Amino acid sequence: MQIKLLVEGGSMSPGPVLSQKLGPLGMNISEIIQKVNDATKDFKGLKVPVELEIDAGTKEFEVNVFSPPVSELLKKELEVEKGSGMQLKMSIANASIEQIISIAKTKLPNMLCNDLKSAVKTVLGTCVSLGILVENKPALDVEKWVDSGKYDKEIQEEKTETSPEKKEKLERYFNELHTKQEKAIEQEEAEKEIAEEAKEGEEAKEDTETTEEIKPEEDKEEKK
Repeated sequence: MQIKLLVEGGSMSPGPVLSQKLGPLGMNISEIIQKVNDATKDFKGLKVPVELEIDAGTKEFEVNVFSPPVSELLKKELEVEKGSGMQLKMSIANASIEQIISIAKTKLPNMLCNDLKSAVKTVLGTCVSLGILVENKPALDVEKWVDSGKYDKEIQEEKTETSPEKKEKLERYFNELHTKQEKAIEQEEAEKEIAEEAKEGEEAKEDTETTEEIKPEEDKEEKK
């Protein structure tokens, strides 16, 4: 029997989902948790796919650990907690092509990709959904550059190290852009608030005018 789980690396704990899956089998849940945590301790702070191979007859089991999802590896590599949620308006990080290649190499064995270049494009696709820049550019643009061969040399040589100087330049660009994006969002929200207030004012004015139109008719009824 095979059971698939997505656990916090090194920090799996008892819960209803685990009890529902393992309880009916009469398995020692504490023992399983201990072995899963031992097997995933190197992925602390990341969500890790785990498969349990269980022999229901003997109660013996085997823990198989797979590399974390691309999104988790990116967040760890770039030291961010979550995706942007506003990908077109706010970026959360600025990665180097070397960092992308490094993650692609890590995930390649678990991907349905034929080569490292295809894996790099897959990682870039995740960057798009998270709001991550690559080499100061939107990840979608970089994906097109990969297609055109711009980074063939880096990919073929499997370059995974980013120089401190390059990291500093990428960070400086990101910080400047991030400040501009925050100001743009603040301005947009302020304009939206002004527009809503103006709309409310117009609606209040229309209500007042409607009340004044009805009142003379009421006065006539009272005189009769």
